[in-house]
Amino acid sequence: MEESAVRESKYRAVHVTARRARQLQSGSSPMVPTRATKAVRIAQDEVRAGLINYVVPEGPSRKELGLPVGYTPILHT
Repeated sequence: MEESAVRESKYRAVHVTARRARQLQSGSSPMVPTRATKAVRIAQDEVRAGLINYVVPEGPSRKELGLPVGYTPILHT
């Protein structure tokens, strides 16, 4: 995956790849030469090559959510 997407979040990299795969399935042309036939594989190659740009929308601030500034939620699995 593209280093910046992975550095930001593994989940963001997966999300960006999935959205690009949907575009490919809808008829968009691949941006990299590939022998792959599956949209997800082609999208992964494009993300790794750094050809996919994405914008991260800003969400509400911690203050707007009513959370303390240093608050880190604990997730239970």
